[in-house]
Amino acid sequence: MASEFKYKLDFYYQQAIIYLLTLLLYAGIVGSFIEDEFTLVFKDPALYIIIFFVLMSFVTLLLNKIRNRRLVLTSDAIVFEHKFARREVPLDEIEWIHIGRERMVRTAGRFQVIVFKVKGRRRLYRIRVGRYEREKELITEMERIAEHLPKGERRKFRVRRRNQ
Repeated sequence: MASEFKYKLDFYYQQAIIYLLTLLLYAGIVGSFIEDEFTLVFKDPALYIIIFFVLMSFVTLLLNKIRNRRLVLTSDAIVFEHKFARREVPLDEIEWIHIGRERMVRTAGRFQVIVFKVKGRRRLYRIRVGRYEREKELITEMERIAEHLPKGERRKFRVRRRNQ
């Protein structure tokens, strides 16, 4: 039983469309109609900057589309996949798991992030739930997996006292 969750590309599509609309709007304002003919001023540096942003947003969208990132949850592992690589994290190597909110991110929703620690690795794995399709199903699957693993502890704030 494996559940596959695709990485959302909504943000990249929106970004590319907004930059393209900005280019069209700016070209429409700056360009001029002379004798039923539209001419665009190519000496305008702002036009080149906007064109750069449009090209970069479409390149980023294309690269993410080609990369085809996925999160696969199996009965014995959590797998991070994309077209060029695959990283598998066996469930028996996970020290603890936490499903909850991120402190620094201010978005609605009780479940924003899934964080887990793997034995022998310093850095944590962080899965931002909102970046994957079928968010509720992803949380349900991760909660099912978390039932068999130790829970992560909340960080406690330390109060530093000055020496007097």
